[in-house]
Amino acid sequence: MARMSQAQISKMFARGVVDAQAVSEQDALTAAAEAGLAAFVVDCDRARSRSAVLRAVVKSIDYPEFFGGNLDALYDCLCDTLGDQKTGLFLWFRHLHSGDPALAEDAQAIRAVCDDVVEFGQNNERVFVYAIQHAGAHPAPEPGVDPTPYSGREEN
Repeated sequence: MARMSQAQISKMFARGVVDAQAVSEQDALTAAAEAGLAAFVVDCDRARSRSAVLRAVVKSIDYPEFFGGNLDALYDCLCDTLGDQKTGLFLWFRHLHSGDPALAEDAQAIRAVCDDVVEFGQNNERVFVYAIQHAGAHPAPEPGVDPTPYSGREEN
């Protein structure tokens, strides 16, 4: 991946969305820090459903236990978190498996929620920026091998 200049990354930030294919995660996080944005990485690699993606958001931003498991709750919590920031908020969705049939529509819906939060931020003198690093479908499970639990821990 060719390295983009900070000016090019800043132009993406101004639009509210960063092209995760054009910018590395580290460069985007650096740009977010330089812009004074709170930055969070949402690790979606193991998520195989909308609720698992939402749990990844909850884990990365440390939302309370009472977070609702739907897109309205995601919007509300992102707007609340954005309002709590001095300047704004940046989210990098790492390895969202939008190639999975179970996540294809949900990935679009999550992007739509993020677009709505960008607009909310613009109307409330805050900056919300996000990037979605799309991944293809999860690999098919190997016969006779249990998948790694969502928590990432090996079970005995």
